[in-house]
Amino acid sequence: MSWNPALAPGCPDEIGPDAIETLIIPRARDIGGFEVRRALPAPRRQMVGPFIFFDQAGPAEFLTGQGIDVRPHPHIGLGTVTYLYRGDFHHRDSIGSDQIIRPGALNWMVAGKGVTHSERTSAAARQGPNSLFGIQTWIALPESHEDIAPAFEHHGSDSLPLITDQGISARLILGRAYGATAPATLYSDMFYLDVTLEPRALFPLPTDHEDRGIYVTEGSIKVAGQAFAAGRMMVFRPGDAITVQAGDQGARLMALGGETLNGPRHIWWNFVASSRDRIEEAKRQWQAERWGQGMFDLPANDRDEHIPLPG
Repeated sequence: MSWNPALAPGCPDEIGPDAIETLIIPRARDIGGFEVRRALPAPRRQMVGPFIFFDQAGPAEFLTGQGIDVRPHPHIGLGTVTYLYRGDFHHRDSIGSDQIIRPGALNWMVAGKGVTHSERTSAAARQGPNSLFGIQTWIALPESHEDIAPAFEHHGSDSLPLITDQGISARLILGRAYGATAPATLYSDMFYLDVTLEPRALFPLPTDHEDRGIYVTEGSIKVAGQAFAAGRMMVFRPGDAITVQAGDQGARLMALGGETLNGPRHIWWNFVASSRDRIEEAKRQWQAERWGQGMFDLPANDRDEHIPLPG
């Protein structure tokens, strides 16, 4: 799909430094020799549009037989978005989904009133040295959809719209942008793009979304006269025309945003809700371990272990 000609790239220095409403430097966590960098939620910013959680996983390298094992764990009130640059994940959940995701594809799981899933490096990948690099985000559901039945969708890379222009390749993962619409079923207005920029290429952010942000995963960008290296998230003021420019080595970034929700969300462990009562009930149900008799069950083919409720 070619670039929308109505979007003139413009100049990256036409806006002032105050156009960047929030600059987020992710917190790094080591989870058993594997590094995760968390940009959302941040002390000064809980969400960008409906995006309430944003983790960079890796890059990491594993020896033969090794990989990632995220044991079965629960969610409520959100949708999980798994998108990989390198490696794979074997997703299993309590509604019967069993799917391996590879780079450029989308796994979209809507937790709604309650779901359990696991994500592990596939058996095939463990047969030799393997790597992992990707992004996982959570989308907070509007109050009208917090209690819907859980659902899962997988969309291959060739089904996600690819928007190109000189020096720009942008894959639309979720929502709508530049006249294109991604196939996943959503419950609020948003956009989520995987953008690769050649050296010094200009990329204009969508102007028809309320909240907008950028996370740099590789290379560097320049915006409002400032340079930002990989591992930085910028959230912009609503309404400003924002164009970023790739650095001399090019850049890869995730552009995200959309409609703000009608209020903040409570977030505890893997639970997101508009009320504390919903979270307290989810905590009680997970701790009870009454699989298949309440809010939660375990994946049919991954029932031997699970992550207990944090103390």
